[in-house]
Amino acid sequence: MNAYAKFRTYPLTWIVAVAVALGVVLSFASPYFFTAGNINNLMKQVSIVAVLAAGQGVVILTGGIDLSVGSVLALSAVTIGWLIKAGVDPVLATCCGLLMGTLCGFVNGFIVTRGKIPPFIVTLGMLGIARGMALVITGGVSYQILEPFFLVIGNSKFLGLPIPIYFVIVTYAVIHVTMHFTVFGRHIYAIGGDERVAGLEGINVNLEKLKVYTLSGFLAALAAVVMVGRLAATPPSVAEGVELQAIAAVIIGGISFTGGRGVVLTALVGALIMAMITNGLNILGISSFWQQVLIGIVIIAAVWIDNLKSAKR
Repeated sequence: MNAYAKFRTYPLTWIVAVAVALGVVLSFASPYFFTAGNINNLMKQVSIVAVLAAGQGVVILTGGIDLSVGSVLALSAVTIGWLIKAGVDPVLATCCGLLMGTLCGFVNGFIVTRGKIPPFIVTLGMLGIARGMALVITGGVSYQILEPFFLVIGNSKFLGLPIPIYFVIVTYAVIHVTMHFTVFGRHIYAIGGDERVAGLEGINVNLEKLKVYTLSGFLAALAAVVMVGRLAATPPSVAEGVELQAIAAVIIGGISFTGGRGVVLTALVGALIMAMITNGLNILGISSFWQQVLIGIVIIAAVWIDNLKSAKR
């Protein structure tokens, strides 16, 4: 296969082309789309979903799913806010928030692997538990966070880029290297391809899946840190429905919903496409209610296309 053929068939090529085409369409639809202020807002907007999609992408590569990321994000954010209000140092409070999200992910993975319960059911249960705990801790009240540490994350730039973008860059750099240049990454693809065969080859399937769900929980908590910086508050209702956006970003990016195929890096472009659609609809004055309809349609269409591709193999 020559260089051009490899470039044409590389998963990132076509999804980037779709993103560019969408950007062109939106720029013609509204003169405000490509303004500096809107691009800056778009970069901040994509950061949270992109970080969540990185973890979701790894989970889906194993053939699983994590429906709890939005609620785990909220619980992690609330943990940070509650501790800061209690007088805890912001950095220590942030570490505790990251630990909370990681723990939720670990619990998901433990129950999935030890309880032999489908990931859909386990993470759906965690969705309710984490959201409920966020409401219990706060009593339904939002904590205002005006600590310089978070104001820098939410409002500052470095080398012309908003700080949240650096969270995204580091996350995807680490995930990409891990998935394509380590034994762990090869194990994840093997498990997604055929879990039974992976087990017969000596892979500790339960341990690797436990790591994957723990990673997803950690990245949900990392997204919470960005969210707290952006909002300067920790409302317990934050990020409701964001798990659907993360799943849509992964599927749009071309990662197979059945597991074993795809490149996590494409989930970043999928998240960008989702953010562009949402941003574009807002600029054009289209109701946010239609955004939920569109996300649902995108998920169904993307899975359908993936099934058609699988049938041809």
